[in-house]
Amino acid sequence: MLPTTRRRAATATPLLRPGTAPTAPASPSPLVADALALAAFGAAPVAAPTGLRTMGVEEELLLVDPRTGRPVPRAPQALAAAALLAASTSGTDAGSGTPVVAPPLGAELQQEQVETATPPRTSPDDLLDDLRRLRAAADEAARAVGARAAALACSPLPVVPTRAPGDRYDAIARAFGITCSEQLTSGCHVHVAVASPHEGVAVLDRIRPWLPVLLALSANSPYRDGQDTGYASYRTQAWVRWPGAGPTDLFGSPERYRAEVAALLATGVPLDEGMVYFDARLSARYPTVEVRVADVCLDPADVALLAVLCRALVETAAAEWRAGEPAPDVPTTILRMAA
Repeated sequence: MLPTTRRRAATATPLLRPGTAPTAPASPSPLVADALALAAFGAAPVAAPTGLRTMGVEEELLLVDPRTGRPVPRAPQALAAAALLAASTSGTDAGSGTPVVAPPLGAELQQEQVETATPPRTSPDDLLDDLRRLRAAADEAARAVGARAAALACSPLPVVPTRAPGDRYDAIARAFGITCSEQLTSGCHVHVAVASPHEGVAVLDRIRPWLPVLLALSANSPYRDGQDTGYASYRTQAWVRWPGAGPTDLFGSPERYRAEVAALLATGVPLDEGMVYFDARLSARYPTVEVRVADVCLDPADVALLAVLCRALVETAAAEWRAGEPAPDVPTTILRMAA
């Protein structure tokens, strides 16, 4: 594993006084959420006129006490603050004339965490601008409720997470006990557009040996709960406690991929397809390959670099598939050793 550096997180102006409870909805309506999702990842695999695949990033961020750095369960309040911020900043950009809407944050399993998602981009510079903007928006919403948003893949300080409300999260807690109650990790998920499920599965089969490298480049969790873990990415060690998490065998075809997912779900262990936690998978909602192996990075520039590397891997793998080159048959047990 590569060592990780420490960098200062982005800051922003508070929206409300700390401790003030916003009254706006904590999340958009299902119709609005679906519209945002389609806008984010529904683009064509290759964007004209650049000829480049689109890429997008989802980042999980911890909400921490601004004095102690200890995670605090303020996600519902921060989501409401983000909704107020979106309403107050909606309008038109004076320079370009394009609509400006601050996107809402997303909820996660634990109330100490929120998620952001960029729109699809072909330019690394545009993606980096989005990442910085979204982190600043998340931090502004967090500051509004007396917290800060931090790009930490694990909490360096001890914390007992507070589960978010909801039937699905309740079911996960009942099924997975301490694995659920102790889980508080932040990943970085990169979506890269693919032309078809056939191309997507071909890409998954060919990028497998490179995923540990991406993990090493992104490693950002050497400390957890007040301890030096001895790992550059302890998030990975905590995450693989979930069933189905980690590297996969070769699939060979979309049919084989779907059959394996169906077989996992048929066991009744994963509650739904959202719990198919492969290191890289076909997105269930978007026309993308989703690379899920990375820690959230301290510096957004590293995230943009990670996304570009993921796109390069996807493009190279797709070209090898079109040329008839076989996927490298690296045993999954060996890939687990690399993590």
